[in-house]
Amino acid sequence: MRYHFSGIAGAGVNPLARLMRARGHQVQGSDRSFDQGKNRDVADELCALGIEVRPHDGSAITRDLDRVVFSVAVEDDTPEMRRARELALERVARPALLAEIINGGHPSVAVAGTSGKSTITGMVAWLLRESGLPATVLGGAARVDERGVGCLMAGPDGGPVIAEACESDGTLVGYRPTVGLAHNISRDHAEVEALRTQFGAFAKNCRKLLANAACPEASALARTIGGVTYGIAAGADLPLEVITPGPDRARGALHAGAAGVLSLEVPQPGVHNLENAAAAALVALELGVPAAAIGPALARFPGVARRFQVIGVTARGIRVVDDYAHNGEKIRAALTTAQAGADRVIAIFQPHGFGPARFLRAELRALVPRLLRSQDRFCYAEIFYGGGTVARDISGKMLADDLPPELGCGYAEDHDAVVRWVAREARKGDTVLLMGARDPDLSRLARAIFRALDDGGA
Repeated sequence: MRYHFSGIAGAGVNPLARLMRARGHQVQGSDRSFDQGKNRDVADELCALGIEVRPHDGSAITRDLDRVVFSVAVEDDTPEMRRARELALERVARPALLAEIINGGHPSVAVAGTSGKSTITGMVAWLLRESGLPATVLGGAARVDERGVGCLMAGPDGGPVIAEACESDGTLVGYRPTVGLAHNISRDHAEVEALRTQFGAFAKNCRKLLANAACPEASALARTIGGVTYGIAAGADLPLEVITPGPDRARGALHAGAAGVLSLEVPQPGVHNLENAAAAALVALELGVPAAAIGPALARFPGVARRFQVIGVTARGIRVVDDYAHNGEKIRAALTTAQAGADRVIAIFQPHGFGPARFLRAELRALVPRLLRSQDRFCYAEIFYGGGTVARDISGKMLADDLPPELGCGYAEDHDAVVRWVAREARKGDTVLLMGARDPDLSRLARAIFRALDDGGA
């Protein structure tokens, strides 16, 4: 078949395009970031795989295409989408193609939850690779030692499939996996009431459900349909003991039923990363990874990009961390993990869109003051704008002004201003934590912060 992928630079679409190419299909794609001169490394990597990169102006949409796959971030009135309708081409939303792949896996695993999906999926991919078990794995974040966008292991067609299943677009109801994982359910993209309905439908479609007992919503879901619970909460079917959350490595023990007690140690700190490791271990057991191989492999797990990724430590001991946190629960996890390893945290948060900023505004107004210690510092970077037709009726400055004056919240109008703010605030022994999603330049910003602090002798 001949595919066109609209929004091919995105972490959800990019691995799907590469998988279709690996399975022998003709693949082309476009992305407005390419037209803006951004993400050239991503475009070059696609071309090296034999994927043709085309302009995002509608000219790539021709009658000889079999399917046009589009990111949910691509608006319906873009030239590509209008042209696809005019030509009556089959249009497939990214989650619908992912559902086809998941539902065609034997067996299949869908990793769901409002936090931790990418890390869990990356851990499962690592465990399968280290054990030599062939499978297709699709996730939203590459390992830190990999190039490319998103996580992809291209296994045999019709073989095992493990994929990150996102609730953000309401499409969890389309997945029918052998094993479903509900790691957590919290306010993200939608209110919990709406998410509860979606996760409930997802759970009923799973032949087996694993659910995190520490999350009340996920635990209740498991009780409703007879799922298996894991985690640190009392009464979990498969309990997780936390030995230490860090500050550098997390260690614990998972009571995994017939598999016995698994010693878990991961190079990423935080209770949430230990929970991620427990979930990945249970999925790996379902897929046939030997229990004895799981602990040693996880102890070598390099981590996934922008999930509490330590960029470096300066000569004066300032640690710079890059993290994908972009909702209340993720911000809490990232910030508290950073605080556990530093007497003082310098935190920057860039909201990932104007709609999300509006959705999170009241929550952030209450959450940030509650999380920060008196010695910590916090700054809002200006809201990320990825293009398209959106109402730009809120700003990072408005969010900063929401916080109590005594917090001294900073505001940075662009990435250069973020670097200047951090350089003024950071001092010996601090942890600098950069948080945000979607913006492809955030990784470069984290490295720019590190260079500025290192070169400046901070």
